[in-house]
Amino acid sequence: MGSQKMQAQLWSIAAQDWADYQETTLLPVFEQIAHDFSQIPARALLDVGCGSGLFCQLALQQGLNVSGLDATAELITIAQRKAPNGHFTTGDMEEMPYPDHSFDLVTGINSFQYAASPVQALKEAYRVLKPTGKLVVAIWGKAQECQAAVYLKALGALMPPPPPGTPGPFALSEDGALEKLVGDAGFQPGMRQRVSCPFVYPDLHTALKGLLSAGPAQRAIGNTSYEAAAEAVTNAIAPFRTELGGYRMGNTFYILEATK
Repeated sequence: MGSQKMQAQLWSIAAQDWADYQETTLLPVFEQIAHDFSQIPARALLDVGCGSGLFCQLALQQGLNVSGLDATAELITIAQRKAPNGHFTTGDMEEMPYPDHSFDLVTGINSFQYAASPVQALKEAYRVLKPTGKLVVAIWGKAQECQAAVYLKALGALMPPPPPGTPGPFALSEDGALEKLVGDAGFQPGMRQRVSCPFVYPDLHTALKGLLSAGPAQRAIGNTSYEAAAEAVTNAIAPFRTELGGYRMGNTFYILEATK
């Protein structure tokens, strides 16, 4: 069974808030990847877990032929509106609706870890890539490099206990873990780089709108209440309040390139 049904239920609830308040916090990662692939002769890009389409919008500006896949119809609708020249569809990342060897580039930005089977999702990325294609995966850095880890921990306390052996949000950030995963899917891991990606909000209202829009936050809300989740997040991010009343959480993301 793939991940689409469960993830669509979670991410559809506050899809517009994600697009309006949270997706832009990932802009440093999007811009770094867009800059990197602007140097290679590629035309066809698939963004897996494309969300509300901001990265796809950047890729279109680079002149690529862009497709986006996401579990959530509401996010796809926003993405299509944001990047009208892109080709967007809903589907399972574990069973992508594309022919073999369709793309020069496949990106997964903070997405493959949400798959029911990340290695199967990456095998699908391998399948749809051309023989000379490239994979780019972006994930959280280690917990000690991400101040947003305290927000994730606060939400985790509001969720049901995960099944034994379930990896945490930073499991792939450990040394060699992501490289092993993409290697298990058939890829040759290449260069890994670090990108600073602070989450910055002008006030508490904006911070809560953004941070509570993500799928894991909606799982916590569903298990308790919006009020409980908002209180937990407000307390967790209090140390990151700025003198002007905004919030800034410093984070690191890892970007790994791999080839077939």
